[in-house]
Amino acid sequence: MDRKNSENINHIECNVKNCEYQQESKCCADDVKVGPNFAVTSADTVCKTFKSR
Repeated sequence: MDRKNSENINHIECNVKNCEYQQESKCCADDVKVGPNFAVTSADTVCKTFKSR
């Protein structure tokens, strides 16, 4: 996934300053993938869409 949307999707907040898709504390990726599927709490989750700048 290398596509960047000019608008944020679903108002997803993102504070990861070194992510290619973060813009003004919002996610601007075309779509977001979060996992793993066995997560039990939010601390267990990872944004699989992350791409380092």
